[in-house]
Amino acid sequence: MPDSDTPGYWTRKLEQLGIELPTVVPPVANYVPAVRSGAYVFTSGQLPMVDGALAATGKVGAEVSPEDAAELARRCALNALAAVDGLVGIDSVVRIVKVVGFVSSAPGFGGQPAVVNGASDVLGEIFGDSGVHARSAVGVSELPLDAPVEVEMVVEVEG
Repeated sequence: MPDSDTPGYWTRKLEQLGIELPTVVPPVANYVPAVRSGAYVFTSGQLPMVDGALAATGKVGAEVSPEDAAELARRCALNALAAVDGLVGIDSVVRIVKVVGFVSSAPGFGGQPAVVNGASDVLGEIFGDSGVHARSAVGVSELPLDAPVEVEMVVEVEG
C-alpha cells in the first residue's frame, strides 16, 4: 500500500472504497462550511443532508433507530469531509484530530457513543491510523431542522 504522503492518495482510497464525497452542503444560516486556521480545518456542524434535504428527522430512540442514526452520522461525516475537500482538497488531510457528534435523543436514550461510531467508523475506513481521533458524543434535546444527528470535526492538513 502506498504511503499517504503520495499525491492523490486519499482520492484514490475513496475510489477504492467506492465512497463518493457529496457536494458541499450550503449553510442553512450565517456561517461557512469550514474554516482553515494554520494547519487545521474546523468544520461547521454537518447535518445528514442528501441532495439538499435531511435524510431523516426526529429523535434517536423514538422516531429514529440507533442503527439508522449511526448511518446518518456516517453521512454527516462525509458531508464534513466534503467541506474539507471544498476548502483545501481531501488529499491535503494529514489526520482527523477531533470529532464531536450531537445526537437528538429521546428521553432515556443513552446510546450516543454507538450512534457517533457511524462517523468514526467511516473515518477509520478511509484514513486508517490517520483517522483515529479524539471524540465527544453528546445527547441533546433538539438539533437544527429536527435533525437526529450532527457532526463536526477538526482536521489537520498539510502546510
